[in-house]
Amino acid sequence: MKQKLIQILLFSLLIAGAPFQAISQSSLSDLNQTLRYSRYSRLALKIIPIKKETNRFTTQFVVEKIEENSDFNTYSFSYNLVSSYEEPITAENTVLLGENDLKFDTDRHWVFEKEMEIPSDQEQAIVVLTALDTRQGDSYYYHIELKSSFVFSHPTFGAYYANDVPFDQTYLPAGEALLFKSSKGPNLHGFYYPMEFEVPYPPMETKPAPVPKELDVVDEGDFLANVPKELSELGYYFFQQDTTDTNGVLVKTTHDAFPKVKDWEEMVQMVTYISTRREHEILLTAEDKKKALDEYWINLTKNPDTAKELIREYFRQVEFANILFTDFKAGWKTDKGMVYIVMGPPHGVNFYLDREVWTYQGVDESSKIRFTFARVKNILNPHYYTLNRSRAYQPIWFKNISQWRSGKMAF
Repeated sequence: MKQKLIQILLFSLLIAGAPFQAISQSSLSDLNQTLRYSRYSRLALKIIPIKKETNRFTTQFVVEKIEENSDFNTYSFSYNLVSSYEEPITAENTVLLGENDLKFDTDRHWVFEKEMEIPSDQEQAIVVLTALDTRQGDSYYYHIELKSSFVFSHPTFGAYYANDVPFDQTYLPAGEALLFKSSKGPNLHGFYYPMEFEVPYPPMETKPAPVPKELDVVDEGDFLANVPKELSELGYYFFQQDTTDTNGVLVKTTHDAFPKVKDWEEMVQMVTYISTRREHEILLTAEDKKKALDEYWINLTKNPDTAKELIREYFRQVEFANILFTDFKAGWKTDKGMVYIVMGPPHGVNFYLDREVWTYQGVDESSKIRFTFARVKNILNPHYYTLNRSRAYQPIWFKNISQWRSGKMAF
């Protein structure tokens, strides 16, 4: 009872706006979700819906404890179910989540689970999870659509770690196993895609990227639900309950070092964003990749100590891009990953039904730089985005690349 009262008081402070960020009469599109992509976040949130019936869902709220020795009472958790990105988020439509609501409390996760039913005539339903850090007043948000014009459907089964905690990543080292649980039948079906993707074009390149004419796929057939399933090959897997349906679970399989860089060969690929074409060609054709990379970094900075710091910073950005943006592509190869690596974490992140907008500070306090990622309806990922490219990005893009190459980038 005491914990519930504390949460109510905290939420009252939150919507009152002092000392915490006010969300009274704010909508989902108004919320700045920058902590979702911060390098210094203490939590990572995920919402995983499992369809039970056409308009009924089991909704799993998974909170990853990034900070060591996380204390549940440090945070106030709540969720909202809204019908649009513009509907106000208020105390009246907020449901608080306390310790009594926990389904799991492990070393790495807090997990809540709620049953939700959407009116059959409601065309859009969005779940918003909020975690308020009561120490600084930082608010973490995560949302997902249960119903939307951009969502075909949701799977009727879930993927789980060995300890029964819902699988809250999109990637898994090849050779490891997941448990797929289903109440709709004993069999699931798997497809394996042995795909390697090219790096994306830069933001100012407006010509369309080439599309593979053929998509290699291996039909792995049926396998038993509720039995550990090993994902043995590198690429990505797509699992379905019904192969005629338009939903499933996507899992990218990676090398053991992922999300960190694996070897010198991979490093050579990753520096493409801050290299000239000639520099990258030399790296690609070098017999001794380590020696070539050492020379590359030293030539950029003219200072060994600066070069070491630059290497650490650049590949730290790559690691975060892999953690945050991996889908069927490695995160660093996505449009979001590319912008994140070169520009750094965005200062503002806002979501709308059809797009996601990142905002960066411009050359002065009054100017802003915005990258808009258009949402694309996709069976593999209901929240898939591609960058709206424009030649107007060229000055800021080259400026940031120059800063990287001089060793002056720091996030």
